[in-house]
Amino acid sequence: MDFRYLAERYNNAPFTRQVMLDMLKDYKRPNDKISDLIKSGSLISLKKGLYVPGEKTQLNAPEPFLIANYLSGPSYVSLETALAYWDLIPERVYEISSMTMRPSKKINNAMGRFSYRFVPSPYYSFGIKSVELAVGQVALVASPEKALCDKIISTKGLILRSVSQTYNFLIEDLRMNQIKLQQLNLKEISSWITDAPKKDSLGMLIRTLDKL
Repeated sequence: MDFRYLAERYNNAPFTRQVMLDMLKDYKRPNDKISDLIKSGSLISLKKGLYVPGEKTQLNAPEPFLIANYLSGPSYVSLETALAYWDLIPERVYEISSMTMRPSKKINNAMGRFSYRFVPSPYYSFGIKSVELAVGQVALVASPEKALCDKIISTKGLILRSVSQTYNFLIEDLRMNQIKLQQLNLKEISSWITDAPKKDSLGMLIRTLDKL
């Protein structure tokens, strides 16, 4: 059976090894077939045991945020990537940044650059949204509030000590959209502080946002 037809049926997420074995169940040596598909340009290997369709199939790869979720889990897209997605910052982001409970790392492959920053539990689990990026493709993405908190706690050496300093960090350094900032849910952020790193800085963030 034509691999393009098979791939199209499963193309709402990256292909795991189990999915590939299911697609290629009629082949006696599926591992050899996978190697042949990669060589022919019909399949792209993102890492061992994870694949997306190649150019030869003329199929679009799954959404980058979904690929990020699959590349290293558990994880969710956050930091500048999520801030840009929610229109909080104007810059176009070229690296997909995520938070994870596993050690920090970077992954480069044919689909781009992916970075993962460690955050502890239970803070990790707060403010994660399931976002439908395309039909049948749902990725885990930080809420606008969580992405901003993640940015503050993950920025080395950053300690927010005053409203003016915090305002400058948000508006001058990050060039954040002030109208969008005014729409953030402060009660939600407040509910995370007890279990969050940099509690004092997040408290100062709330004070600053409340004055906008």
